[in-house]
Amino acid sequence: MPAPIPRQRAIPAAESGQAQTPAQAAPAVGGPSGDMSGGTSAATEASRAQDTTAEVTEGTVTGDKAGNGNSHAPGPGHLTLLMIEDDPGGSPVVPELLDPTGKPIRVRTARNLTEAERLLTDDVHCILLDLALPAPAPGRAADGTHDELAVLKHVLRIAPHHAVLALTASGDTERGAEAVRVGAQDYLFRDELDGRLLSRAIRYAVERKRSDRAERKLTESKLRAQENARLERGLLPTPLLEGSPLHFAARYRPGRSRALLGGDFYDTVRTPDGTVHAMIGDVCGHGPDEAALGVELRIAWRALTLAGLCGDQLLGTLQQVLEHERSDDEIFATLCTVDIAPDGRRAGLCLAGHPSPLLARPGRPAELLPYDNNGPALGLLPGARWPRMQVELGAEWSLMLYTDGLIEGRVGEGRRERLGQDGMVAMVRRQLAEGLRGEELLRAAVNEVRDLNGGELTDDVAVVMLDRTP
Repeated sequence: MPAPIPRQRAIPAAESGQAQTPAQAAPAVGGPSGDMSGGTSAATEASRAQDTTAEVTEGTVTGDKAGNGNSHAPGPGHLTLLMIEDDPGGSPVVPELLDPTGKPIRVRTARNLTEAERLLTDDVHCILLDLALPAPAPGRAADGTHDELAVLKHVLRIAPHHAVLALTASGDTERGAEAVRVGAQDYLFRDELDGRLLSRAIRYAVERKRSDRAERKLTESKLRAQENARLERGLLPTPLLEGSPLHFAARYRPGRSRALLGGDFYDTVRTPDGTVHAMIGDVCGHGPDEAALGVELRIAWRALTLAGLCGDQLLGTLQQVLEHERSDDEIFATLCTVDIAPDGRRAGLCLAGHPSPLLARPGRPAELLPYDNNGPALGLLPGARWPRMQVELGAEWSLMLYTDGLIEGRVGEGRRERLGQDGMVAMVRRQLAEGLRGEELLRAAVNEVRDLNGGELTDDVAVVMLDRTP
């Protein structure tokens, strides 16, 4: 249905931006209808009487007499005011309603809320609402009495992102203060208003609304960040090692900025037979989707391990989980699993495209465990197999599992080379010689790799350490 065409009327100088002589200026705010424009033509009044459509005035006028309809959109920096008042002829707009740059403030007027909703576009900065305007439906307060702010509450519902100035009778401070409590940015007295006061109030209301919205967004952002942090912390594993003499330590640093969880994952559990199972893995990539997939694989690994699966059977089932849950056929994951015998002196090792763990024992230099039978990463080859190797650990040892984020940091002049496994082994040997162990050693290793890289690492880093002392 076509929108009603607004009738033309004489536009006050405050709307048109044209200067007024003293004779043209409104004699007083809130005076008789029509006084604001210095007199209204009989033809215009007749048009108003015959037309029940709400009155609409928009834009500043240049080059022509007011009321000829040749208006233009304001340039950058203009403010636009939507005035909702059932008697625009007696409205409080006064000459020289200017924004901070000295440009005329654009004014739109509407006689009722229905017309106001149509005029409420994104370029409106502020709404001037007469609280005496009838509400669209009889408003009732919680106690059943008449709600004097029903019209304001309606406007706040339809214009949640706009600044609102409430206009009330002179001296009605209590009603004005209540309007601000309900949600208006400020209130003004109708009989005490002038152009300078209104201009300043509009600017203040707009800036206060912007400040309120920015503060609300900041608060919402903080709440979301806290919620995400709690969620991500909850997704990090709690090792199940009750009854085991082994000592556990872990360090985790996601590659995503401000994230707590990346595509790397790890876990450690002790099964009823006394075997300690440890795992570390890496989903290719380090975004939120990879982090979610890593959590799914970790939880699946824990459930399958506690169900008694290990070695090739366990990894084959995890590959099925990966293939079902991944969003793209190109996504894969590397994995390293060890199962340490109840006596702690030997372990089974399975590698699925993952770097081999580092084993440190007293009187011997730290070294990488064999990786000759390294199988493919999960998700690359259907029906793949992952041999389980038997490894002798000894009576006292430290076993470090890690992801490739620890060995792919840049080092050297110009950062043209990667640290690599050899560089990592040399670094850990030196740190062990300095007496570092457990959590302290992992913290030092991650920090040194970051320092060698010249800043934060771009990939996720996860490191797990298991220690056995006689």
